[in-house]
Amino acid sequence: MENLPFIDSRDVRAKLTMPVLIPVVREAMIALSTGKVDQLLRSFIPVKERHIFALMPAANHAAGHFGVKVLSVFPDKTGEMQHEGYILLFAESTGLPLCMAAAEDITRLRTAAASAVATDALAAPDASDLAVLGTGKQAAAHIEAIARIRHLRRVRIWGRDRTKAETLAAKQKDVLGFVPEVCATAEAAVSGADIICTVTGARDPILQGAWVKPGAHVNAVGSSTPVPAEIDNDLVVKSRFIADHRPHVLLHGGEFLRAKQAGLVTDDHVVAEIGEVLAGLKPGRTAKDQITVYKSLGHAVQDLAATAWLYTHR
Repeated sequence: MENLPFIDSRDVRAKLTMPVLIPVVREAMIALSTGKVDQLLRSFIPVKERHIFALMPAANHAAGHFGVKVLSVFPDKTGEMQHEGYILLFAESTGLPLCMAAAEDITRLRTAAASAVATDALAAPDASDLAVLGTGKQAAAHIEAIARIRHLRRVRIWGRDRTKAETLAAKQKDVLGFVPEVCATAEAAVSGADIICTVTGARDPILQGAWVKPGAHVNAVGSSTPVPAEIDNDLVVKSRFIADHRPHVLLHGGEFLRAKQAGLVTDDHVVAEIGEVLAGLKPGRTAKDQITVYKSLGHAVQDLAATAWLYTHR
């Protein structure tokens, strides 16, 4: 352990680009949904209000590694949720630890890469109009990731703090070739959008199903515990609802749980995992005018896959 390589945030940001990460996450999600991964449910210990300590273990037998992410999730002075912690990677062949990596940027990047993977599988092939609800680090990462898998002609941003939204928009010119529009309301931002990403810290829905056009795809990302929900019951009910990992969504997917508790859906409403869609085991979009929802919670298998790539390419 004394000579264990450490991959710091600077190395993560320099090397873990979206063109690299998107296929890495895609393969990890296929492995998760095809019986090649043993992954326990995430464990949460409340520290204080809006602050949790999380433990996320997994073993990817297809890739030959296992490990764990330990994470402190808490709001900073601006209210944005921070993810600080470490990922410890082991070799399955020897049982020995391979490296440790800083978790914050890996978490940020792999989450957006997973949304890009889901969008590529579920959104219309000609989808070109993106709406992003949220203004934090995940918002910027999602714009970059979605731009890698669809040719975006229009991007709209909404956030509760318009100044933050305008700052985020101004920084996207190098990514998109144009500056996104900043909208005064979430409804205006998503009106007519082909792809919608909710990446907020909202406790209650900021996206209503009535606003979402037929044929749109939604990535519901910001809520990662059972209580908060970014999208309303109407959108859950009317959508083809696809999970990143079904057992986790059935227990931790806030939007799904609210609809279930209201008696509007059953567990069968989670029709597939994204890895099953990618592997061709279950269909993704089944009709052109169907609304698809990808519920993202984020998983250790993604963190370990990203860390393993960084270890191999260090």
